[in-house]
Amino acid sequence: MKRVLGLIGSPRKSGNCEIMTKEISRNIAEPHELFLLHLSDFNIKSCTGCYQCLFNDSCHLKDDLEIIIEQMKQADAFIIAAPAYVLGANAALKQLLDRSLAFHRHSAEIRRKPAIAVGLAGLKGKAGRTLLDIEGFLMGMGLTQKMSAMVYAALPGEVVLDDHNRQLAKAFAQSLFADAPLKNTIACPLCGSRTFRFSEGNEVQCMLCSNYGSIDMDAGVPRFTMALEDDIALSNEAVINHGQWLMDMKKRFKGVKEELKKIREDYRGEGKRVRPLPQ
Repeated sequence: MKRVLGLIGSPRKSGNCEIMTKEISRNIAEPHELFLLHLSDFNIKSCTGCYQCLFNDSCHLKDDLEIIIEQMKQADAFIIAAPAYVLGANAALKQLLDRSLAFHRHSAEIRRKPAIAVGLAGLKGKAGRTLLDIEGFLMGMGLTQKMSAMVYAALPGEVVLDDHNRQLAKAFAQSLFADAPLKNTIACPLCGSRTFRFSEGNEVQCMLCSNYGSIDMDAGVPRFTMALEDDIALSNEAVINHGQWLMDMKKRFKGVKEELKKIREDYRGEGKRVRPLPQ
């Protein structure tokens, strides 16, 4: 039996993120068991950028990260659902993604597992970069995106009152264990994202994989041609190489440590640091 992990980026219990996740699960044809992990239930501290997790068996921060890592290792597939909070996905998702270096040693047990990205918002036009944030989480964790979409519903539970949302849930469910992701021709051919930054002429940059390319019209339909130059997370080899680069940076730091220390000392003490009031 498959093990599906619903990773919920909403602090609201029995809200639309949780209900949509369960509605998707109800429509998955493969025998499976659904597990729900609400990020708000767990203590996830902010990454300090020390890189110790690359050299040690675990992160030095004492929190619940290892529990989440273990759950992701056990999962066969993922439903990642997060709500829009002020033009972006709830910060809990980014808080976990910022700790993704600690997942590096477990890469072989997590990468390439199928996942779907579900963004929830109350109003169309108010979602901002929410879906891109969730897609970025999937890419950062090395998961294989099968489908992504925004779903709109305001009141808790209202999400399943809309027939369009129910149809989306069926499409999500069908895609999760499908042999290949659902293809969207109006998308980045490298990563499948539909979010671009447009420059002069017909140059574009994908906002998910960061690669550059061009956009042209084919019988009135936009077509994107992208060049693979920035591959940090699109392949297993790239992930391994990036991890090695980070470890090499640690070695380089030891060689220039004293020089950098002088620079830091030169700037120390400038400006007045604002601190919280003592308890």
